Amino acid sequence: MTEHVWNYSPALTHLAGVDLTGYKVEATDGEIGKVDKHSYEAGDAYLVVDTGVWIFGKEVILPASTVSQIDLEDEKIYVNRTKEEIKDAPEFHRDEHLRDAGYRQELGTYYGIGSVPGDGPVGHHRA
Repeated sequence: MTEHVWNYSPALTHLAGVDLTGYKVEATDGEIGKVDKHSYEAGDAYLVVDTGVWIFGKEVILPASTVSQIDLEDEKIYVNRTKEEIKDAPEFHRDEHLRDAGYRQELGTYYGIGSVPGDGPVGHHRA
């Protein structure tokens, strides 16, 4: 089951209710964009990130479990994935995928449950 991937770590749950819209998002190897939409809903928490020019104006959705730290003062969110791992995730189209259970299952499996930062997504294989 992948529902745990859609929850923030217990260390971050005290931030529920903070508007993260516009916060910069930093992968382990650099900035990937800014938060356009987010949810704190238990079992369905995520960030939708506008990647700007990084991947040609596309959006990505990151399950809450990828968030390792939120810096309220600098308005930055740190995620425990590399830019390549995020770029290689199943493609996201907001109108089709935001509430699509099949897509969410696929994405949850890609990012994995309980994966260790730096280990990469579960089931992600490089050629």
